[in-house]
Order: sequence, then structure tokens, then C-alpha cells
Amino acid sequence: MDLLEGSAGVPSVSLQKLSIEGIARHAGVSKMTIYRWWPNKAAIVIDSFIDNHVVQTPVREDGPAISALRDHLISLSRVYCGPEGRLVAQLIAECQYDAATLEEFKQRFWKGRVDVARTLIERAIVEGDLLPGLDPDMVAETLYAPIYFRLLFQTGELDRASTDTLLDAVLTGFAPK
Repeated sequence: MDLLEGSAGVPSVSLQKLSIEGIARHAGVSKMTIYRWWPNKAAIVIDSFIDNHVVQTPVREDGPAISALRDHLISLSRVYCGPEGRLVAQLIAECQYDAATLEEFKQRFWKGRVDVARTLIERAIVEGDLLPGLDPDMVAETLYAPIYFRLLFQTGELDRASTDTLLDAVLTGFAPK
């Protein structure tokens, strides 16, 4: 990921301007070496992003599921406040013009995150913190949506307090009455 970051965490190269040639030069290898491992520049960035992202946005398996879900989403917001947020916004933008990149991003990143969230949501339903009969995938999308909306449109803060407020609003709608 350091290839995309300059001083003070500001991206030095946008994903759009990043090239296989530049990546190879930075890594001190040939373009052929890069292409042996990755089909395109987006795949390289996705790999780098996933490795770093999963470590920074852990999903706890202990304690109440609703707390673990909340902690995960707060860590996601915290990470997206920095350079990784700008990177994922660029990846999402790239996906709008390249169906193969979109599919790769969904398969290699999004599916795994939703699977983890689904498991927590199913547990939260069993634990009585969410309404029985909810579609866990729909709940996951609804929980992630405000974070990604704020990331992409820069409409509000992604700090802990703001994310807590967003989560309270969303989770209240799914809580048993």
C-alpha cells in the first residue's frame, strides 16, 4: 500500500494513474513477474488492501454479537478516515468502469466481510438483540451502507461518535420492540 501513499498518508499516485510499469519499477522486478501473480493493477491493490484491512478491522467472536458487530463497524469507520478510506473509494470507483475488477473486489473482499457480518447478525438474532426472521444479508447491507455513503460522498464524519449515532439509528429499527 505504500506505493499509493506519499508523505503524511496522502496518496502520491491515484489508482487511475498507477501503472504496472510503475509497480514493477517500485518493487524492483519485471512487468512479467507482476503479471505472473496478478492480472492487473487493481488486483495488486485489492491484495494489498485486503491484507492490511482485515487486520485493522477485526471481528470478535467473544461476547455479545451485537457488541462485536458494533466494534467491527466502528473500526471500519476509523480505518476509512485515513488513507485506506481514500484507497477503497478509488477501488470502488474503478469497479464502476471495469466489470472484472468489480467481480474480483466483490469475491475477494466484500463477500468475506458480509459473511463475517452475517454470522454476527445471525448470532444477534439468536441472542435476542435483533428481530427474529430478519434477512442477515439485508441487515449487513443496511449497517455498512451509511459508512460507505459517508466515505464516498464525504457527507459526514467517520469518527467513533458519529458512527455510534449511525449504528444506533440503524440498529433501533432492527431491535425487538
